[in-house]
Amino acid sequence: MRRRMRRTQIFLCGAVGLLFNVSAQADDLNGAWANDLSVCDKVFANKAASVSFSQASESYGSGFIIEGDLLRGRMVDCTIKARKRDGNTIHLIAACSTDVALSPMQFTLRVEGENKITRIFPGIPEMDLTYVRCR
Repeated sequence: MRRRMRRTQIFLCGAVGLLFNVSAQADDLNGAWANDLSVCDKVFANKAASVSFSQASESYGSGFIIEGDLLRGRMVDCTIKARKRDGNTIHLIAACSTDVALSPMQFTLRVEGENKITRIFPGIPEMDLTYVRCR
């Protein structure tokens, strides 16, 4: 009986640790991301406890917002369906919708630091886009 109880405790501790590890990885990308730190306050607007795009955001630069499994751009809303981390590279598969269509999209991001990522376009390195996390 004690042996069984001990195994259950070990299993639960491992499961909780795995849950926190997955949660931490999922939170790595949360926040508002802009192509330049100096334009964060022009691209994004804080409304109560949430972040949205400012009315003239397209005049100042590009950006996106990640909140859990939701990825929002100016013209698109996506739900992240799958994530895979490969070293400092994160692959995302998302279902994205615009005013016109619903389509699957794949994003590849290279983590450059805690507050810096680069969107990679495999096979076209000159198209890589770097983003910084806004405060």
